[in-house]
Amino acid sequence: MNQRRVFILPTLGGLGFICLIALVLLIAFVYNNNLAYMLGFLLASIFFVTILHSYKSLAGLVLSAGYNQPMFAGDLAEFNFFIHNPDNHARFAIDIHLQETRTIDLAPYQTLPVIMYKSTKRRGWLSMDTLTLSSFFPLGLFRAWSPLRFDSKALIYPRPAQTELPFPETDTGQGQQGQNRRNGDDFFGLKSYQAGDAIRQIHWKSYAKGRGLHSKQYSGSNNVELWLDYDTTPGGQIEERLSQLCRWLVEAERAGFRYGLVLPGLKLTPDSGTQHFEHCLRALALF
Repeated sequence: MNQRRVFILPTLGGLGFICLIALVLLIAFVYNNNLAYMLGFLLASIFFVTILHSYKSLAGLVLSAGYNQPMFAGDLAEFNFFIHNPDNHARFAIDIHLQETRTIDLAPYQTLPVIMYKSTKRRGWLSMDTLTLSSFFPLGLFRAWSPLRFDSKALIYPRPAQTELPFPETDTGQGQQGQNRRNGDDFFGLKSYQAGDAIRQIHWKSYAKGRGLHSKQYSGSNNVELWLDYDTTPGGQIEERLSQLCRWLVEAERAGFRYGLVLPGLKLTPDSGTQHFEHCLRALALF
């Protein structure tokens, strides 16, 4: 940050200080008072020296963008960057503004990691836009600021659907969803009710919500393979389908299932693990 990037203007307090200087000098001129002249020139010297210190509070700082973790739509996106003070004098009361303002101090030669947050509403790439550094140091007479634009983006995944739906039918004819523990077995989801299913296994909660009659399924093993297909996912709009697929991905990964994803023009073979999970979410975010 050099002189071409740092801007300085008087604050309201600074403008009031200018009026005070003018008033003192006017009194000194009218009454030919040497003490009033000395006071006026002293105040003027403080005013002009403050300009230099206001500039030096930001000049020379080095900022660099860091890696931004992907987030789900609706959560706060985190933008990471580092601010470095290359000089042997401390910097005080530096305001960093993105969507909210954070105030920091920098010791000599200190490098400080900073995280700024921004709200998210939709999936895809989210740009950081303009990051503003400003300072009123030392006396609040001037505001020095520098608007900065970084090529920094965060990937935003679709927001997981709020509706609880069973997984799509697998080749074995079972629909799975979620995971829980009961009597030593893993509860991994729901399937459509069939005659002969035990009454105690009926999922009355989904029936009460008008989603039909389903039975709870248990298994002592998580060796389940799922195909999550965009074309067969319920939903009238693209975002509704992507949100439901996102929820299924989260629940399948949490349950330890092997799952594949099918989107128009893209097919990811069944797998599990963090890398596969992030690959699938990225495909949904950029669809």
